[in-house]
Amino acid sequence: MNTKRICDYGITVGELPTGLLNKISDVPGVTVGHYTLDNDRHKTGVTVILPAQDNLFSDKMTAAVHVINGFGKTCGTVQVNELGTLETPIALTNTLNVGKVADALVGWTLERCRRENIGCFSVNPVVGETNDCGLNDIADRALGEAEVYAAIENACADFEEGDVGAGKGTSCFGLKGGIGSASRLVNLDGQNYTVGVLVQSNFGRTADLMIDGRPVGERIAAKIRKEQAQTDKGSIMIVLGTDIPLSELQLGRVLRRVPVGLARTGSFIGHGSGDVAIGFTTANRHRPDSGAFRPMQALDDRHIDRVFRAAAEAVEESVLNSMTAADRVTGYNGNVKRSLNEFLPECL
Repeated sequence: MNTKRICDYGITVGELPTGLLNKISDVPGVTVGHYTLDNDRHKTGVTVILPAQDNLFSDKMTAAVHVINGFGKTCGTVQVNELGTLETPIALTNTLNVGKVADALVGWTLERCRRENIGCFSVNPVVGETNDCGLNDIADRALGEAEVYAAIENACADFEEGDVGAGKGTSCFGLKGGIGSASRLVNLDGQNYTVGVLVQSNFGRTADLMIDGRPVGERIAAKIRKEQAQTDKGSIMIVLGTDIPLSELQLGRVLRRVPVGLARTGSFIGHGSGDVAIGFTTANRHRPDSGAFRPMQALDDRHIDRVFRAAAEAVEESVLNSMTAADRVTGYNGNVKRSLNEFLPECL
């Protein structure tokens, strides 16, 4: 398993400091788990982001969703934006497995609520997807309850990146994509808070790839003309977590800065790409015993520019990490997606 990240090539993305692991799990309480299905026919999987270790259904999190380009098949995002709350872990998978993964999240939530004597009669599972049919025999719909439960069971802070979990079969800028993550620290009133991002990258035209402002994609495209992606299509799922006290409105504003990070990697967000960002804050929980009025803190908007910058930087680095952490993969149909590492540092 390759463990290289973009920083290993001497590239520093942005100016803000990173968290200890430089992953979304630098946000206290957040863990990530994968289940990877890797055989002759299937290069796919499930990645689950657990924003907390306690029961999300009873103590919902403040959340928001921003649709950058809606060529996607997510589940649960409409209610998140309507109510501003998240009540299940966030799962990522391939396009045709969204329904089965959502059903597994419902079952997992019902089981937990039964164990904890919490009434649960309606669940809003949140599932994102990208289409990995270029490497995976997606029509088999080979993922379900057992795989989702395994991903949750495997959740930890120092999780793997690259072609694992929901990133096993994805492509990015014509090369191997996958799961990538990064974090940034934001100092507010003398205290450090964290903005963390995780991406499932599956988008981009090879010649458009930019690293540190350099047209790396043009040089790579010249080397692999027969294999390069000619159009910007695919998808990217972006999950952003933070411990900064933000309102639903403020989270939405932060998510609308996510395209800045994508643009810095060279994406212009093409017609055929489903680009969706889901955000949550571990502050401002919606607790059932709060009475008629919910106590809430919210950042003074005069300081939100630093959060915008943190989101943009973390997205950019997450995309690059998803590529450098990925190995070369050969799909069920003989398609080959080469690793960005095969071209670095020579193309920088």
